Amino acid sequence: MDLSRSATCTVAAVAVVCLMLPRPCAPAGDQLAVGELLLLGKSVVSDGGAFALGFFVPDDATPARQYLGIWYNNIPGRPTVVWVANRETPLFANRTSSSSGPAPALALANDSTLVLSGADGGVLWTSGVPSVGTSSSSSSAVLRNDGNLVVRSPNGTALWQSFDHPTDTLIPGMKVRMSHRTLRGDIFVSWKSPGDPAPGSFSYGVDPGTYIQLLLWNGTRPYWRSPVWTGIAVTTNYIGAGTVIYTAVVDTTEEISTAFTVSDGASPTRYVITSSGEFQVVSWNGTASAWATLDSWPGSSGCSRYGYCGAYGYCDVMAAACRCLDGFEPANAAEWSDGRFEQGCRRKEALPPCGVLDGEGFLPMPSMKVPDKFLLEGGNRSAEECAARCAANCSCVAYAYADLQSSSAKGEVSRCLVWVGDLVDTQMIGGRMAVNGETLYLRVAVAAAASRDKGRRTNSTESQNKLTASNWNEMGQGDHTEDLELPCIRFADIVTATRNFSETCMIGRGGFGKVYKTGVKWLLSRG
Repeated sequence: MDLSRSATCTVAAVAVVCLMLPRPCAPAGDQLAVGELLLLGKSVVSDGGAFALGFFVPDDATPARQYLGIWYNNIPGRPTVVWVANRETPLFANRTSSSSGPAPALALANDSTLVLSGADGGVLWTSGVPSVGTSSSSSSAVLRNDGNLVVRSPNGTALWQSFDHPTDTLIPGMKVRMSHRTLRGDIFVSWKSPGDPAPGSFSYGVDPGTYIQLLLWNGTRPYWRSPVWTGIAVTTNYIGAGTVIYTAVVDTTEEISTAFTVSDGASPTRYVITSSGEFQVVSWNGTASAWATLDSWPGSSGCSRYGYCGAYGYCDVMAAACRCLDGFEPANAAEWSDGRFEQGCRRKEALPPCGVLDGEGFLPMPSMKVPDKFLLEGGNRSAEECAARCAANCSCVAYAYADLQSSSAKGEVSRCLVWVGDLVDTQMIGGRMAVNGETLYLRVAVAAAASRDKGRRTNSTESQNKLTASNWNEMGQGDHTEDLELPCIRFADIVTATRNFSETCMIGRGGFGKVYKTGVKWLLSRG
């Protein structure tokens, strides 16, 4: 069946019926019913007055292009649009009216499909036949006060909703989802330019390769990556001026999703992907009558862009500078000094031959956004089991372990990540994102670790020590900055000291798993 022809006929039929009715065939309040038309210059306003649905002109181009969209109803000036229907098929000013033909309009068809038609009667956009519920001539399209346009059946079942078809903006109540079964999810796509709602180059969504991180793409290439999810169910960001943002992650057997809400009385707040590739959170400043940018990723420094510091390099976010991971040095010192980091870093000391555990160890780097391209080791492994998995694989270059603060849908309460290739897109994080920091354990030669312990004082270590010392002081233990240099301990010595993790050496369990008794001074002397 030709959907375009069917929809066109439906809209034409609705228009004829409207002409025969004694009352205006226009929507009332926050709803559009079957048999009503939303015409140019008209709008549907949500019950609480927060949002409006209608036609808007995004710029001053000639001829003017008109789009069907949803925008903030109480924000002055040119509409701040949060959703667009006909992104690629605008209405043009010189084609929007005809004395002998139907006027451009949005209609709700008998099969519960929303249809946008042009002046020639052609279909510019359609929501498609609902895949759930039962269609009915008594269905209605309702603009809710959270900005969600919902087609619902007479019994209230949602047949279609705009929140399931996002454009470039995430507002409170919307979700960023991915199905565990199909590995498909919601994708937010930027505008082509500030005045052109057509799909742009940048998109945002859950990483289909692993459901525990979010990606911003430039075309098909990663452009920015979020920290890996550590199991935190809800995070709170105090933005100021009465605005608190609560971000929640929900993992079920069917899907994983993230969404945000704001505190009662907060100004309108939204996340948006700009046409230039920035993922921003902005809030309306009524005093200045402008949108204020609260945070932006990857940011203006460039350091936070995906893989910017090269393999085995990392971005020190607070200093906005590239550095080498502990135990590594620039692969090309001249290029590194010149601000070119493509070649990344290389090991200061080569690892011993495979199978020779003596002479290597794991060097911890706290407060890190761990690298991309990890392997997720399941099975609720303990911290020592995670370390053992990496140590037993000669290709493993690093690992990270976390006790999940909330159990996943699979019943996992811990998480073990390992890396068997180059470490790419690593960051040392701080500020509001510090809650997402993890300890990355690097596999290095003991000689490389010893050189660090003897007196390495790069900016990355100083920042690391300051952060750790600050946390120590908050616990009321005084200033122990000089005592906080983290030693590298050879895995072979750990195995020996714990008698291969024997239960006879276990003295209890802590937040990171089992606790074993051993001689710390003996380990340090051996290391």
